[in-house]
Amino acid sequence: MVSLCFGRATVGIKKVARFFIEFLFPSACPLCGTPVSINGELCADCWTAFNWIGRPCCEKCGYPFPADLDLGLHPLCPNCASGGCVLDLIRSACVYDDASRAAVLPFKHASRISYAAFMSRAMIWALRDVDIAPDVVMPVPLAWRRLFHRGYNQATLLARPISRAFGVPMDTNSVHRKYRPDMGHKNPAQRAENIRGVFQVVRPDKIRGRKILLVDDVMTTGATFAELRRVLLRAGASAVYGVTFCRTVRAI
Repeated sequence: MVSLCFGRATVGIKKVARFFIEFLFPSACPLCGTPVSINGELCADCWTAFNWIGRPCCEKCGYPFPADLDLGLHPLCPNCASGGCVLDLIRSACVYDDASRAAVLPFKHASRISYAAFMSRAMIWALRDVDIAPDVVMPVPLAWRRLFHRGYNQATLLARPISRAFGVPMDTNSVHRKYRPDMGHKNPAQRAENIRGVFQVVRPDKIRGRKILLVDDVMTTGATFAELRRVLLRAGASAVYGVTFCRTVRAI
C-alpha cells in the first residue's frame, strides 16, 4: 500500500513539474521556434520543407522512386537487383538536401541535440511497414577522439528512442571505432578505402546469432554501413539492417 501511494505521488509530482515546464517554456518547433502542440515536433512549414521518403521505394535500400511509377509490390533499384545492397535492409526518413542539411549539420556539429526528437520519430515512421525484428539496436560507433571533441555521438541520441520503440536493448559497447580523418569530401572509392578496418568487434558474444539494426544520421555512399556489416557478420551476426534520418539520392 505504501509503495502504491508513493508511486501515485511520484506520478503526480511529475505531472505538476511537466505543467510548470510547459507553462514557462511553451512547446515550439525546434527549427524555427513557431509554437506547436507537442514539444519537439516540427511546425507545418518546416515539416513540408523536408523531402520525406515514402512509397514507392526500393524494397531493399529504400531508394525513392517517382510517385507516378507503378513498379509492383516489391520494386528493386538496379543496384539492389544486382545484389549490391550494403545491408540486408535500409530505410531513411528523408532525402539529404538543403532542408535536411540545415537540420543535420547543427545536430551533428553544433550541439542541437533537441533535434533528435523529431529525427528519431521520423526514422521510426520510416520503419513502420518493414518486416524486421531486430534483437539489438546499435548506433554507428564514434571514435573516442571525435566523441571527446564533440561531446556526444549523434547516432546514439537517435538510437535510444528507436530501441525503445522496438522494445530491444541498445548496444554501444560491442564495437569500437578507430579514428580516421573526416570523409566529407571523398568520393565513393576513397570512402570505402578510408573506412576499411576502422571497426573492431570487442564483444563477439553480444553479436553472435543476433539481428542488428544500425542507426546513423546520414547515409551517403553506404561505405560505413558496408564495413560495419562486414565485421558484424564475421563476428556471427545473423542479419544487419540500417536506418538513417536522411540519405543522398543519386540518379540511377
